[in-house]
Amino acid sequence: METPPNARRRLVALPRYAAVDREDFAGQDLVSTRTSWLRFTRCSFVGADLRHATLDGSRFKLCDLRGADLRGASLREVHFAGCDLRGADLRGTDLTGAVLGSVNTGVPRLGRTDVTGARWEGAILRDLRAEDVIGLPPREA
Repeated sequence: METPPNARRRLVALPRYAAVDREDFAGQDLVSTRTSWLRFTRCSFVGADLRHATLDGSRFKLCDLRGADLRGASLREVHFAGCDLRGADLRGTDLTGAVLGSVNTGVPRLGRTDVTGARWEGAILRDLRAEDVIGLPPREA
């Protein structure tokens, strides 16, 4: 009988632009996972350890990343739409060209990305675009 692959191996094996829907990665050890251009929808990464992971170009829609450890991760050109990043640790994360936005969920607007309480020290925010985001600290000029 074949042993099921762990979460890291499964993610790395996915082809570019693969869709990952409603997967539960909560609390998983995904340290140094290297993948890119995946499309995550309604996935849970609550408390996941994504330190030094490479997820460049990936899309996260309505995903839960509360308390995720993303220290030192490469999130270049990543899009977060309607995601919950409350309390996430983004220290030292490369968010060059990333987009923080919302999903049109109707009235009232409930599909906004929330970064309340996230840690940003040392994060690279070059060309970061943020629109209709909850809890984003003011950027220094």
